[in-house]
Amino acid sequence: MHTSRLSLSPLTPDDIDLSIKLWTDPKVAHFNGGVATEAELRREMPLTTRRGASGTIGIWCVTDRDSGAKIGSTYLLPLPTTQPDVDYASLEPGTRPAGDIELGYFLTPSAWGCGLATEISRRMLRFAFETAGLDDVVAAVHADNVASKRVLAKAGFSYEGIVPCWGESYPLYRLSSEDWSAQQAPVSR
Repeated sequence: MHTSRLSLSPLTPDDIDLSIKLWTDPKVAHFNGGVATEAELRREMPLTTRRGASGTIGIWCVTDRDSGAKIGSTYLLPLPTTQPDVDYASLEPGTRPAGDIELGYFLTPSAWGCGLATEISRRMLRFAFETAGLDDVVAAVHADNVASKRVLAKAGFSYEGIVPCWGESYPLYRLSSEDWSAQQAPVSR
């Protein structure tokens, strides 16, 4: 998948360099469970590269189209409620996991503040609704993550309340396919 500035491709074992770059950085991991070690990331890579629902559920590597640099990741994954992490075993090639599907995105700090998270979110929502056929998409965000809340608002999400997820409780946002479609329709005058 592409945007004007980015390429999004399914995460593969060759993207371990990106995972290490993202998840060993305290700035990136601040609102997301804390840093991981390189050994943990290497051990988890076979899980994080799993895909479900004929490839429409999983994690994508985000690459800058001009430089070719890997600058982040994005995902459509089952939202864990009581567990602190995604149940990657629920990702089966031909089936969609039960429950809410969450949109998430992570960028290296050098890519922050220039609208890339919004660009990623809009492209992933188009994919979620037009290709994956999802009825709605959710996003859980740390209560103090103001930047991500702005991205979700720009993408059309609505605040739903504090819910149990990721083994804790977080603000949850939701966007239905119907609301997304209405946002895409041209305004007539």
